[in-house]
Order: sequence, then structure tokens, then C-alpha cells
Amino acid sequence: MRKIWIASATLASLSVIGCSDTMNSNMMSTNNNNSAAVNSNMATSSPARSLALTSGDREFLKEAAAGGIAEVEMGRLASQKAQNADVKRFGERMVTDHSKANAELKQVAASKDVTVPAEPNAEQKEEMDKLSKLSGAAFDREYMRMMVEDHDKDVKAFQDQANGTGDADVKSFASQTLPTLQEHQKMAHDIAAKLK
Repeated sequence: MRKIWIASATLASLSVIGCSDTMNSNMMSTNNNNSAAVNSNMATSSPARSLALTSGDREFLKEAAAGGIAEVEMGRLASQKAQNADVKRFGERMVTDHSKANAELKQVAASKDVTVPAEPNAEQKEEMDKLSKLSGAAFDREYMRMMVEDHDKDVKAFQDQANGTGDADVKSFASQTLPTLQEHQKMAHDIAAKLK
């Protein structure tokens, strides 16, 4: 009888230990799952995207935004004041293409927590002021001279950004916009050469 009682007691102890181990195992699994969920939430809510930007990426976005707005405003001026039909059409094209590029740039900048200018910079405003005081053939020549100069700079800046080691989204924007800028550059050179 005593052997049966010892055996029963031993079995009871083992089943308690077994339950305890199962509970501990379940608790550890739950804790691990909770920990993973917390880590996952922290990863998705952290602003790692904006931290990945270099100062060069930020500067590029800001300069491209100001330049794009200037291109649109000068394009509007050309579509109203140009005497030459090619210059007028070029101005209209600047408004269409740069408005589209500006909207895309704003989206990229917003996704990276970068605030871009909402207007041209001081030098660009000065150029627009100078241009607004001209008319006829003088306007056409000066506008196209500015467009040649601007697009030569823009193409180089966008090529450098597209081929650089910066943020992937900023590089992608530069790569996708570059062919349009190269087309503008060629058009500007061709029209300016005809006006001389």
C-alpha cells in the first residue's frame, strides 16, 4: 500500500511539474510574440527614411523645387510675351512638364520629411524681373539664353544625383526626370541658335 501511495505522489508531482513547464513555455512564447510585435511596431513607426537622406539629397530637392517653380513662372511669361512661335511653344512646354515634375518632387520630399521652397530663390526672381521688362525679339533672345543656361545646369545636377550614392527614391526621381530635361536642353539650344 505504501508503494502505491509513493508512486501516486510521484506521478502527481510529475504532472504538476509538467503543467508548470507547459505554462512557462506558453508564457515565454507569448512574451516573445509580444516582444516581436512591439519591435515590429517600433520599426514601422520610426522615421528611418528621413534619417537616410544626406545633406546633398536635401539640397538637391530644395534647389530642384525652386528651379522647377522658376521654370513654370518664366514659361508662363514666355507663353504670353514671346514674339517667336517656337519660343512661345517652348514656354508652354515648360509650364506643362515642370508642373508635373514639381508635383512629383513634392511627393518625394514630403515622404522624406523635407520642406521644399514654394517659390523661386532670390536670383531666379531677379532674372524673372529682368525678363518681364523686355518685349519682342529682345525678350525671346534673353529668355532662350536663360533657358540654355538653366537646362545645362539642371541636366548636370540631375545626372550627378541619378548616378550618386544618395537616397534611392531621390535618385529614382532624378533618373526619371532627366530625359525630359535633356529634351528641354536640346530644344533650348536649337531655338536659341535660330534666334541669333
